Amino acid sequence: MVIHLLSNLCFILILVICSTSLMCESGHYNIYRKGYAKSILPMEYDFGGSAPGWALGQQGYTFLNDGRLAAQYNKDGKSVLLVANVKDSNEAATDVTYSSESDGLPAMFGSVQNGEGDDLYFIGGSASTPSSVYKWNLKSKGQASILACSSELVFDDDVISVPRQVEFPTTLGTAFGYYYAPKNGKYTCTTDAAPPLLVKAHGGPTACTGTSFNAGLQYWTSRGFAILDVDYGGSTGYGRDYRRRLRKSWGVVDIDDVCAGAEYLVKEGLADGDRLCIDGGSAGGYTTLGALAFRDVFKAGTSLYGIGDLTALAGDTHKFESRYLDGLVGKFPEEEDLYKERSPIESVETLSCPILLLQGAEDKVVPPNQAELMYKALLEKNIPTCMKIYEGEQHGFRKAENIQDALDSELAFYGKVFGMDIPGAVDIKVDNL
Repeated sequence: MVIHLLSNLCFILILVICSTSLMCESGHYNIYRKGYAKSILPMEYDFGGSAPGWALGQQGYTFLNDGRLAAQYNKDGKSVLLVANVKDSNEAATDVTYSSESDGLPAMFGSVQNGEGDDLYFIGGSASTPSSVYKWNLKSKGQASILACSSELVFDDDVISVPRQVEFPTTLGTAFGYYYAPKNGKYTCTTDAAPPLLVKAHGGPTACTGTSFNAGLQYWTSRGFAILDVDYGGSTGYGRDYRRRLRKSWGVVDIDDVCAGAEYLVKEGLADGDRLCIDGGSAGGYTTLGALAFRDVFKAGTSLYGIGDLTALAGDTHKFESRYLDGLVGKFPEEEDLYKERSPIESVETLSCPILLLQGAEDKVVPPNQAELMYKALLEKNIPTCMKIYEGEQHGFRKAENIQDALDSELAFYGKVFGMDIPGAVDIKVDNL
């Protein structure tokens, strides 16, 4: 029930996982005072950090030097800082104030820490600013100052696509994502056609995406692609009911949502229905392969160290996630048939569009043989495909040259598949094309 405790003088506040209606009327991660059944800050937003509770290093709230509470939550894709008096009442917080980007804070931030006086420190960023350490004064406000930045790269605003949150209908109601329109001030579009769309499926799968600067996304928008970064059902940050959509339904709900998001953008005239692509890494790679195997929405896709065989993953994953799939799919081996039913490797006969497979040679979470089996099956079906295995890489690419090659190879792959002229494209051999 409890994620962690913060104490200050004579009181303790607890961030509670919403597991019962008594403890969580709002259905969200709310803040409670120890010993009291009602939240001191009942809100329909999740406190405690934007990532799921199993991710380390999160701190979405802290105590100021005068005893007030400072907490952060996300609203409509932007971070909000809440400051409240929690000392003078056992029931509810008082004197609540809110600050956000318009007050000088970064668009997205977390890991709130208090400093001297009214100074606060954050880790945050924006669509154009890489992850940075910020200092901001609660009293004087003004623009937050960057103390350290994770990158020295600086980009002109005319090549930065600023995302906007979109909501779209799906099988279980509404799903969410962030749409990035193509943008590059150095070029002019010569056609009225909607742009090609690359749908992104995040990993986890119970993680979530964010809107801070991501070179891997801006790479695509600066080259004429639109992006939809999907927070499919099961993602953190939208409340308990949304998180629980993925229970026993991984390989169903996530696939429904990425497909629904793509179709929604086509309907809105924001994407070309004949040039819909999808990619993802790890769990996102599984969603990618599943969308390509079990649906016919996308015309091409790329799996980065993606999971093709759920039974293999259940039997040979690392200790921390050893029983993770019990809640996402079903008990193993008791429900092995369900694992096989949802494994893309078991449904190669339904695959019909080009797939690029990018894999680390030393991956222990998703071994290379999964990519190799998928590649072999695609070759046998005469489906256009290409596989690249990167030596020295594990689960997620770390070497700069391999990260760049993976991006360049994916772009070149789509160029060949869709017959697009890609200036300076890397040489890539696509089998069966």
